[in-house]
Amino acid sequence: MDKLDEIMEWKRKEIAPKIRPVSERELTQLGERLQGKTTFFDALAKPDELSIIAEIKRKSPSAGTISENASSVDQARIYQNAGADAMSVLTDDKFFGGQMEDLWEVNQFLSEHQRDTPTIRKDFMIEPIQVLEAVEAGSQAILLIVRALTDEELARLRDCADAANIDCLYEIHTEAELEKAISHNPKILGVNNRDLARFVTDLSVTEELFPLIPEGIIKVSESGILCPEDAWRVEDAGADAVLCGEALMRADDTESFIAEMKGLAE
Repeated sequence: MDKLDEIMEWKRKEIAPKIRPVSERELTQLGERLQGKTTFFDALAKPDELSIIAEIKRKSPSAGTISENASSVDQARIYQNAGADAMSVLTDDKFFGGQMEDLWEVNQFLSEHQRDTPTIRKDFMIEPIQVLEAVEAGSQAILLIVRALTDEELARLRDCADAANIDCLYEIHTEAELEKAISHNPKILGVNNRDLARFVTDLSVTEELFPLIPEGIIKVSESGILCPEDAWRVEDAGADAVLCGEALMRADDTESFIAEMKGLAE
């Protein structure tokens, strides 16, 4: 069993006790609270500069412990001050050290400080109840890992997101996964440079797949963005945005790091 299969097997067991029917009305009512806020799509659709999705990540199967005791609110404050366009909040505990409480706390912090920065719930989404949880916590987007889901599951989760008027980030790693994702009419596509079977990272995956993505779809390069030069490389390949976690969590000067990735540093 490869790592993603192991994670998905655990995730299905973990969420099984929480599964219940989720109505379109529930999702629509919760989504109404997000009206007037900047959407995840709009935060990434900036033609004049590379958008940065800054991730709150305490650990990962590939990197091990990154910042085990990091406060989600403190990290969100750092990212906000540094000019991040959106934030990714990991809510998986077993493999990434995240909690749903992190998502609630980050969105509450942003709301209290009148910061219009959208968040995405970064987790292994399988069931509609997880979408409802994301919207209830204030997130404007969810992650859909194409390889891990059937077409039926992808369609069901997309329907839930549409009902709540939030975005989906479809994550792919291969051309076959790209073709599968395209059949679901995505607005945002993320190319994960990390092979989730072996957890090997290669930025050339972005360079190979981006030219195959149809015009009009927001393109995000994920994983392996360890320095500003990596961000510039994938931007040259056509990235509208990058998702960066480990390097930002470890950065001594997050503001300078993000400014350099955006090409704004003096």
